Amino acid sequence: MTTSAAYSPVSCPALFLTAPASNQGKTTITAALARYFTNQGKVVRVFKTGPDYLDPQILAQASKQPVEQLDIWMAGEDYCQDKLYQAAQDADLILVEGAMGMFDGDPSSADLAARFGIPMAIVMDVKGMAQTAAALATGLANFREDVTVSGLIANRCGSERHAELIRDALPESLPLLATLKRDEGITLPERHLGLVQANEVKDELEVRFEAAVEWLKETKDKGLLSLPDAVPFYPVESSVINVEEKATASLLKGKTIAIAQDAAFSFIYDANIKALTKMGAKVVFFSPLKDTVLPFADALWLPGGYPELHAKALSDNLPMREAIQAFYQTGKAILAECGGMLYSLGDLTDLNDACYPMLGILEGQGTMRGKRGCQGMQTVVIPQGEIRGHAHHRSRSANTPEPVGHGRRQRHPAPGEAIYQQKGLTASYLHLFFPSNLEATAKLFLGKNNSSLDGNVTHLSSSK
Repeated sequence: MTTSAAYSPVSCPALFLTAPASNQGKTTITAALARYFTNQGKVVRVFKTGPDYLDPQILAQASKQPVEQLDIWMAGEDYCQDKLYQAAQDADLILVEGAMGMFDGDPSSADLAARFGIPMAIVMDVKGMAQTAAALATGLANFREDVTVSGLIANRCGSERHAELIRDALPESLPLLATLKRDEGITLPERHLGLVQANEVKDELEVRFEAAVEWLKETKDKGLLSLPDAVPFYPVESSVINVEEKATASLLKGKTIAIAQDAAFSFIYDANIKALTKMGAKVVFFSPLKDTVLPFADALWLPGGYPELHAKALSDNLPMREAIQAFYQTGKAILAECGGMLYSLGDLTDLNDACYPMLGILEGQGTMRGKRGCQGMQTVVIPQGEIRGHAHHRSRSANTPEPVGHGRRQRHPAPGEAIYQQKGLTASYLHLFFPSNLEATAKLFLGKNNSSLDGNVTHLSSSK
């Protein structure tokens, strides 16, 4: 982190939406606020804390602006600082949606809010409690001195009397910003790994966003319906950004990277696309579901998504399977993340226990596991370098080759996800955040250090 008094800040109204736990309604309320102020002609920039693909899709549609991740561990303080500063130059309002509970994780949502001086609003599902909601909110607000809490948003509030009990129990320093009635028509649709992808229910979401705007307007407590106080956002010292940009600007110059993107593969950070293009790459997209030929490319990226929901269609698209198999045989670079790795295996068994042949460029089988799964922040340790990312999956793989190593967990000494490299293929359950190490990312897509691993696997330490 670098801040200097010589660099003038840009001030912008900002609010950080947090909660005591998951499933309190943060995404619904953040989306409602984004659309409310967007409808007023304001430019609203929304950020999501931590690794997440589905919430940003929802929030981008609600705000009609791109949504990126802010995570101190995954991206670094300078990266987060720069993103907020850049957004503040154009936005009328910055909203940040937290992850899990307010103090969960290391770093937590509270850590991020405290670092950049963004006031927090506590979203709480108050169904089944009244004064206790005030007690919990007061405890959260006073848990740390470096965190500013602007008030409580009482979600799923049953009646005005219910709201009055909460309002009267709150201290003057912690106002009730909004009392939002129970309305299942506002709740965002979900599936086994979280929210349904926005492009699958785009029209339905539009109806829900506009209904959510009216939902916000109905509250007797109007604290959310005016812009919050402005927060000064400081630029990162130019030397930090310039040195990195100059060092990486041409690493992928002249290279074309083809990215799988459709209903089966959509877990793609906007920040990753920007990272590739900033390094000089040309990015093209293709659909393993619908296309029968690959676009010309020097490297492929098979990101995560929901291949298990489209396993039959992926399997039936034999021309595409053969095209990717042929590409693999050339030794050119392929990055397969989570769902992309499942697609790379010999076969995949879906949630209905139906088994379908997949690419077969990585030995093994994938099987869905229903509700049990793995998640967490990890660092990919490979010959190209270390790249930070995360795991979140409800499947398992079996009969795979020996990994070249394992992810290094953020806080736990146990080995993380297995990482495989052969020919030009790098495959793992881990989703990578490219800006965490641009040079290593470039080497990955250039195929550097991979060819020596084919048939001569080198084991890497997972506890380095």
